[in-house]
Amino acid sequence: MKSEKKNFFLRGKQIIFESDIIYLIVEKILLTLCILSSLAAEAGGFRVALQGAKQLAMAHTSAHAEDASVAFFNPAGISFIPEKLSIVAGGFAVNSSIAYQNPSTRESYKTNSPLGTPFYTAITYKATEDLSLGFSVTTPYGSTVQWPENWAGKELVQKMQLKSFYFQPVISVKLASWMSVGVSYIYARGSVSWDRSVTLLNGNLNIKESSAKGSGFGLGFYFVPNEKLNVSVTYRSPVDMEANKGTATFTVSPSLFPVLGLSASGRDAFRATLPLAEEYTIGFAYKVSSKLKIAADFNYTGWERYSKLDLYFKNAPIGNQTDPRILSVPKNFRNTKTFRVGGEYRFSPLISGRLGWYWDESPYNDDNFTPETPSFNTHVITAGMGLNFRLFGIDLATAQAFPNGRSFYNKNNGFSGKAKANAFYFGLGIRYNLKRKNEKITD
Repeated sequence: MKSEKKNFFLRGKQIIFESDIIYLIVEKILLTLCILSSLAAEAGGFRVALQGAKQLAMAHTSAHAEDASVAFFNPAGISFIPEKLSIVAGGFAVNSSIAYQNPSTRESYKTNSPLGTPFYTAITYKATEDLSLGFSVTTPYGSTVQWPENWAGKELVQKMQLKSFYFQPVISVKLASWMSVGVSYIYARGSVSWDRSVTLLNGNLNIKESSAKGSGFGLGFYFVPNEKLNVSVTYRSPVDMEANKGTATFTVSPSLFPVLGLSASGRDAFRATLPLAEEYTIGFAYKVSSKLKIAADFNYTGWERYSKLDLYFKNAPIGNQTDPRILSVPKNFRNTKTFRVGGEYRFSPLISGRLGWYWDESPYNDDNFTPETPSFNTHVITAGMGLNFRLFGIDLATAQAFPNGRSFYNKNNGFSGKAKANAFYFGLGIRYNLKRKNEKITD
């Protein structure tokens, strides 16, 4: 009887520990699933601001209606593309790293993440003088972050792989010779695979969702009051990603499966609604002379709507609500601002040079810093060039990020330390613009 009582006591104690561990695991998982995003490619939040090589070279400003790349930035802008048909495509290489130092032991760890490769493509067609159509495919969220297997934060994250795609049909109508309005429908797909250690269970956990999806819309106005000035005003709605087929897989002793409410294969299903932020942007581009153009943008991103996230497990009783299968996790994100300034100088009909700078805010303070979704207030310097070959063009871009380091103590999980980051981007884009029939081709 004493032996049985002792076993029962130990098992009861084990259940408590396991429940606490799973609670922490899920709390970390939620943010990951929510953003379906790059963990280091965009310091102020989780948007990968890499939707145009030409735009990146000028601080990723938006009021540039020379080709189809404007379709993502402002659907109304496609009305002012001079050519009847425009096609663009491009990609980026993102080399990023994050370093962490334990404040007590002084041990340091650094991510060893593979190269990120976001891309974009778009096509626009001027159906009539006043009606333009388009389609855009981009990857605004997506990357891989890999920490050392046995680093100090292995209970939070070891490896994160994230992918997302935005598919956007676009329509724009000219309301006047100097003004247009445009709308886009956003269909989003995303996936995540996340690994972490579960030390007290002597095992590991993988969280996977391969078919999260959601939808939203974009609304824009584009103004060209004279031949020198372009003004872009846009709104991109929030997108609620529905993750209805999530799977949590525990690599632990099978004897623990019943305790954790797992299937015979060590799995449980979950579902969640994962909010992505809305965005407001106002930008302008001004031709100072026939050779020099300057541009500026202001972005306001509504991360504040991410105040909490609810996760619904199929069987696992690891929640904190009346129904023990429901886990509600509070978050403390705040709205952010981004300021961008860029310019282009046309050295000749063949070559243009570009420069830019922008400042990006993190959506949370030091009390909420986590290594799964590291974010920093960041300065970014950008540069690039354009090569113009009549109907065909090539855009090159580079950017270097200078994130501010952080000293943090997360009260929710007890994780503390110092963190700093570094990121470098290289982009290559191609564009093809087909002139109207009988229209003269000029350089």
